[in-house]
Amino acid sequence: MRRSKPQPIRNKLDLADRTQVRLVRKRLGLSDSKLTSIVDRIGNSIAAISKEAAQQRATTLPKPDDVPPGTVIAAAAVGEQATVETTATEPVS
Repeated sequence: MRRSKPQPIRNKLDLADRTQVRLVRKRLGLSDSKLTSIVDRIGNSIAAISKEAAQQRATTLPKPDDVPPGTVIAAAAVGEQATVETTATEPVS
């Protein structure tokens, strides 16, 4: 007797299926703890999980990538002051 393999429900996340959990985590960029907390609050609907993950990403501020260290900022400020002083001391014709 040939039995068909049960098809998974495509729009629900099965936390017992490690492969499915890993794929959803990777696609949404979430950690295990964040994913389980979202599933506990929202439910196991993949659409609701992705919506909540997008909302969480939108509410957090991105970290600045290229912020120069304080010494570079100070040196740039000193350079601007020197430029202003040299133009101020030049004789007016």
